[in-house]
Parts: sequence; structure tokens; C-alpha cells
Amino acid sequence: MAAESSTPPRPTRLERSTTGAGAEIAILTLDHGPLNLFDGAMFDAVTADVAALTARPPRAVLVRAEGKVVSGGVDVHVFDGLAPDQGAALWESLFAQICHPLEALPCPVVFAAHGLTLTAAFEIALACDLVVAAPKARFGLVETVVGLTPSMGGPQRLAERAGSGRARELVMTADLYDAATLRDWGVVNYVSEDVDADARALVAKLADGPTRAHAATKQIVGAWRSGGVAHADSVTPGVSGALFGTDDLRGAVRSFLDVGPGHATYTGK
Repeated sequence: MAAESSTPPRPTRLERSTTGAGAEIAILTLDHGPLNLFDGAMFDAVTADVAALTARPPRAVLVRAEGKVVSGGVDVHVFDGLAPDQGAALWESLFAQICHPLEALPCPVVFAAHGLTLTAAFEIALACDLVVAAPKARFGLVETVVGLTPSMGGPQRLAERAGSGRARELVMTADLYDAATLRDWGVVNYVSEDVDADARALVAKLADGPTRAHAATKQIVGAWRSGGVAHADSVTPGVSGALFGTDDLRGAVRSFLDVGPGHATYTGK
């Protein structure tokens, strides 16, 4: 009789598949007990998954979760006893290993929120390109309950999407906000009754599209985020000009001229 394994299940799954048109997509699923808490194991698993995506980017990514909630937040044991330099080092590592490389992926990244989405999970959502949420989803940055401020980029990314006043409100009150409200604020892109199916369909649509052009869009928006309109204007000619060397642009232009719009297919090259 074989002995039972004592190895705990991995808190995330990274699965790759292809659309009907042959485009590769990746799905990163949080699956770590009833609350999907971000403890050391969860942070390590997400870090490894993001590294794998960076090493071999697909043409679109979906981040989602199993269970009743997306995440109940961070396991507070992570913070217990940290000295100031250790706290700073923790946030530096999470920016360097999760948030920044997730934002830098050269493909669209979609976050699907079907339920409660707190702290680290919400901050990861804000590092994604698009957010799809169920009507019952609730979002919060509630770090003030332990005397902390959100430190994985939440306040600044909220300010970018919703304005600085909204960001301060959401963080300082530590209230929960529904999907419809955050849709009105520009934080959530789509509210869907069937969030998982619609998020998967959106990811497939994006994966089948002009991946290099999507990456260029991310570069230009990233330039605006770091340096404003003038900086974005300065990088756009080179970023956009490079697309004229891609098979996808050449083929799409030829398709448009031959048979009209809407018939081009893309390979991501």
C-alpha cells in the first residue's frame, strides 16, 4: 500500500492551451484553500508563474481564481515581526518579481474577479491590462486594519485609473466597493454575469489578434505612465514604426486591400 504524500498541493496552476485559430493562451489560477490567502507559498508560486510567463510569453494571459472568493488578502503572518528594512525588501521583491514583470508581458493580461478580491489580489488585478468582474464581486484595499498602506502598487494604480481622490478614499476608508462602482470609476473594464466564460472569451479574442500591436500599445501607454504625453509621443514613432516589419501588419494590410476589413488573421509575428 503506497504511503500518502505529505507534500501540500501547489497554491497556483499555470496552464497553457490554444485557441481555435492556434494562438497560445495561458491561464494562471489561484487555488489555495477557501480564502486563497497570499502567504509565503502563494507569493512564491505566483512569482514562479510570472517568471515562466516572462520566459515564454503566450499571446494572452488570464488570471483567475477557484473557490468562493478570489482572495481574502494577505496572510498577516507574513508581516509579523518584520523590521523596517525587511518590510522594504519584501515590497521591492514583489514589485520586481510579480507586478512589474506582469505589466511588462508583451501581450494582453486579463484579470477575472468572480467574488471578494482583497489587498494583494486586487493589486495584482491593477497590474493587469483589463479587469472583468461579476456583479457580486467586491474589491478592497484594507491594509489599514493592520496599520499598513497597500504597498504592491495599489494606491498609485488606482490613482491612474480612477483619480487620486478616489484612490485615497478607497485606501483610507478600507471600505469594500462593488464591481458596478469600480466600473464607473474606470477601474473595472467589464461587468459580466458569467465572468469566467466571458473573461476566457475575451482572452481568446485578444490572443487571436495582432499581438505585436498589442505589445506596442502597452509600450506607448507605459511611456505615458512614466513620463506623460510628451514622452509617449517621443517613443511612439519607433515603437509603431517597428510594426511595419512584422508579418502581421504586412498581411493585414494586404488582406484589407484585397478583401476589406475584418478578414485578416494573425500569427503574432
